Amino acid sequence: MPTETIKALPPRSDVPRDQTWDIEALYDTPDAWSAEGDALARDLGSLSAHAGQLGTPGGLLAYLRAANDLELRLGRFMSYASMTASVDGRDAVAAARRDRASTLGAQFGSTTAFFRPELLALDDALVRGWLDTPDFAEHRVRLERILRGKPHVRSAEVEALLGAVQAPFASERGIHPALANMDLRFGTAGGETVTQGNVDRLTAHPDREVRREAWEGYADAHLAARHSQAAMYATNVRQNVFLARARNYPDTISASLAPDNIPTAVVTTLLDTYRANTPVWHRYWRVRREWLGLPELREYDVKAALVPPRAVSYEQAVQWLADGMAPLGADYVRDMVPGLTTERWVDYAENDGKRQGAYSNGGGRVKPYIFMTWNGTMNSYSTLAHEIGHSMHSLLSQREHGYGVPRYTLFHAEVASNFNQAMVRSHLLAQARAAGDTEFEVQIIEEALSNFHRYFFIMPTLAAFELEAYRRIEAGGTLSAPDLITLTADLLAEGYGDGVTMDRERSGILWAQFSTHLYANFYAYQYSTGISAAHQILEQFSADPEAARESYLRFLRSGGSLDPIDALREAGVDMLSPAPVEATFRTLEGYVARLEELLAARR
Repeated sequence: MPTETIKALPPRSDVPRDQTWDIEALYDTPDAWSAEGDALARDLGSLSAHAGQLGTPGGLLAYLRAANDLELRLGRFMSYASMTASVDGRDAVAAARRDRASTLGAQFGSTTAFFRPELLALDDALVRGWLDTPDFAEHRVRLERILRGKPHVRSAEVEALLGAVQAPFASERGIHPALANMDLRFGTAGGETVTQGNVDRLTAHPDREVRREAWEGYADAHLAARHSQAAMYATNVRQNVFLARARNYPDTISASLAPDNIPTAVVTTLLDTYRANTPVWHRYWRVRREWLGLPELREYDVKAALVPPRAVSYEQAVQWLADGMAPLGADYVRDMVPGLTTERWVDYAENDGKRQGAYSNGGGRVKPYIFMTWNGTMNSYSTLAHEIGHSMHSLLSQREHGYGVPRYTLFHAEVASNFNQAMVRSHLLAQARAAGDTEFEVQIIEEALSNFHRYFFIMPTLAAFELEAYRRIEAGGTLSAPDLITLTADLLAEGYGDGVTMDRERSGILWAQFSTHLYANFYAYQYSTGISAAHQILEQFSADPEAARESYLRFLRSGGSLDPIDALREAGVDMLSPAPVEATFRTLEGYVARLEELLAARR
C-alpha cells in the first residue's frame, strides 16, 4: 500500500477564485438569478398571445423574435442553475435551482407548443416564399427544419400534451445522476476516499492495488444500486419509445436522428466498421500487458501509466494549447488564451462535492464556460484541450450568426473538441521526437490512447448497448439489471478479445456509470463519429495546411447553419462511408506500432 498523504478536498468556499469560472457574468448574485426566474415566469405567458397570429409574415416574425428573446434568457437562467449544481452536487439550494429551471423550461415548451402545428398548417409554398425575404434570413434554417419534420408534428392539442410531459419524463434523468453523485459511496483506495472527482486519477495510480480498490469500489457501489438504476433507465427508454411512436417514427433512433437529418446508416456504419477493426484494440491490450510486465491485464490496468507520469500544470497546458493550435491562425490563439486565463471561462478547481466529468456550456451566449477538475496530469490537459475545442466552436459560430440560427449539434461539436486534441497531440509528438525524449513521447501516446479508449472504445460500446436496449423495448421485451449487465459485458468482451481478463459483473455495470450519456437518447455514438471526422480533417493539414485551415475554420463558423452531415461533407469528410472510422483506426494502429517499437528497444 502507498504511504502518500491522504488528500482532503476543500469545500467549494475555499477554492481559489482564479480556478473558478466567472459565473457572475451571467448574474451578479443568486438573488438576481431568482428575480430573473420570477420575471421569466411572468413573461413566458405572453407568448400565448401569438397563438393564431402566425398566418402573416409580420405575425410570424413577431412570434419568432419574442420567443428567441425569451429562449435566450431561459438559456442563461438554466445555465446558471446547472453550473452551480455541477460544482457541488450536495448543495440542496443548487439542486432546487436546477429543479426550478427545469420547471420553467417545461413551461416554455408547453406555452410554445402551438407554434409548430400552427406553422405547419400554413401552405408550404407560402411560408417558403417568406423565407426567401431578408427579414427571415436569421430564421430561415430553423423554419426549414421545422417544415422538414412536418409528417411528425401532431395537432396543437397533442403537441401541448407532449410538451407538458417533458418535465415528468425528465425525472429519471435527474434521479439517476443524483443517486450517483450524492448517495453512492465508493469506498477508499490507498486510504483515500474515492469520489466522482478523483476516481479517474485513482484508477490510473501507479500502485496496482490502489487501482484495483478504486475500480472495484466504484463498480461495486453501482452494482449495489443496480436494480433501481436499471428500473430508471428502462423507464426512460420506454418514455422515448412512446414519444417516437406518438410522432409516427418507425423507431426511436430515427426519431432521435431526424432533427439533425442524420441517416441511421451513420450509426450502423460506425458500429460495423468498429467491430471489423477490434483486432487493433486486441493488439493494444497485449502490448500494454507486456509493457507493464503483468501476467494478465485486468480492467483496472488499462489506465496505468507505462512510464512515470510527469506533472502538468494548468499554465503549461495553456502554453501547449497556444503552440499546438497555432496552425489555425493568430486570431484563434488570441481569443483562446485569455478565455483560459484572465477571462475565467474555466472552472477547474478540485473541491468536495464536485460532480464527475467535464463539459463546455455556451452560457447563454455570455461566455463559453468549461467545467472540469484539474489533477495535474496529461489527462487533465487532454480534457482541457477537448473542452476548449467546444468553447472556441461556440465563440466563432456565435460571432457569425444571430440567436435565430440554430446552435451547432453534438454531432458537429465532437469534431471540434477531438480535433483540438489531435492537433495539439501532433505538435507535442513532433517536439518529443525532435528532442529524442522517448519517455515524453510515450506519455503523449498514452494520452492519445486514453482519449481513444473513452471515445473510440467505451462510446461505441455504449452506442451498441443503447441500440440493442431500444430494440428490446420496441419489440415488447424488458430491461432488467441482469439483462443490462450481461449485454454490456458481452459488448466489452468483443473489444477486449483475449487481451483483457474480465470481471464480468463489475465490467457489466459500466452502463450505469454513464447516466448523463444514456439518458440523452442516442448520444454516445456522436463521440465516436466526432473523433473519426477530426482525424480525417487532421490528415488534410498534412496535405495542404492553408486549404485545410480555411476549410476547418469555415466549419467552425458555420455553427448549426448546416446539417452536420452536410457541414462535414463541405469540410471533406463523408460520414456515410467507413473512411473516417478506418482513418482513425489507422492512427490508433500507428500509436500501437510505435509502442511495440519502443518496447522492443527496451528489451
